[in-house]
Amino acid sequence: MDKFTTLTGIAAPMPLVNIDTDMIIPKQFLKTIHRSGLGKNLFDEMRYNPDGSEIADFVLNQPAYRDSQIIVAGDNFGCGSSREHAPWALLDFGIRAVISTSFADIFYNNCFKNGILPIILPQDAVDALMEDARKGANARITVDLENQTVTSSDGQSFAFEIDPFRKHCLLNGLDDIGLTMEKSAKIDGFEGQMAQSRP
Repeated sequence: MDKFTTLTGIAAPMPLVNIDTDMIIPKQFLKTIHRSGLGKNLFDEMRYNPDGSEIADFVLNQPAYRDSQIIVAGDNFGCGSSREHAPWALLDFGIRAVISTSFADIFYNNCFKNGILPIILPQDAVDALMEDARKGANARITVDLENQTVTSSDGQSFAFEIDPFRKHCLLNGLDDIGLTMEKSAKIDGFEGQMAQSRP
């Protein structure tokens, strides 16, 4: 998993509330167990017409937001059915942070396990960042995980809370496997002892 330290990038404004996991990655794309390749289907039904052509007014199809790395979203982002494919699709597209007033619990937890930082801020802060994101590609938002701040293009700074353990994992690029591998010396020692005591 890639480390998350400081990110300065284009933020896409998505003011819709209750963006659910089926909107993020529709059910027909859940057949794969691979984490890559889902970015092209992110928000598929919102991005594309039935004939496969792009819906021009959807934010991620607009030239200013095609390279977005941050989403500023409405309340209750990631609700709906449990599917880890949702953060996989976001990450594969290039999204590393999502800012909202609230997230569905399972989606929130899955983000951390896949290197995406979900940031919860009060409504007034989200409103300010949403307005900043509407300025387009010239307005870049900075997310500083170490200092737990989000800074708008005009210098407004907003502090956010994060669980210290989750922060540690993101800063060091540790998913569940990475956490286990940190203890590889102890695991090897245990296996060695077991091989001797129970050959």
